[in-house]
Amino acid sequence: MEAKLKRRDLLFPEISYTIMGCAFDVFNQIGPGHLEKVYQKAMAAALREKKLLFNEQVPHVLRFNGEKVGSGYFDFLVEEKIVVELKRGRFYLASDMEQVNEYLKMSNKKLGIIIRFTPDAVCSKESSILASSIVRLIRNYSPHL
Repeated sequence: MEAKLKRRDLLFPEISYTIMGCAFDVFNQIGPGHLEKVYQKAMAAALREKKLLFNEQVPHVLRFNGEKVGSGYFDFLVEEKIVVELKRGRFYLASDMEQVNEYLKMSNKKLGIIIRFTPDAVCSKESSILASSIVRLIRNYSPHL
């Protein structure tokens, strides 16, 4: 029997942890140095294996007075709740954070996870153990939902 996570300070903790576990699995099996699209295919296989519902390369459009003023694609929308963006390379860029924040605004979602596959096996930030590096972006979060 699986234990339920009782964290009230995180959005969608069970799904988030499963996504991070998928990132660990991908990195552990195929390692560093691949193109982003290779990681995306592997991540899709890992999400399917964990029986998570997801869409890939999800289009989104920003409209003003009915007119399209912006658009883009994010790598994954998991369980219709979490935007997941994959990156490769050693460092997070401010533009990565801005990109996912924009995706959250356009899609009206509250949680985005950036997964960066680096040359290092596993890194940790703050108190989270991360698959290469995972940053959670939370938009308009209230722990009293």
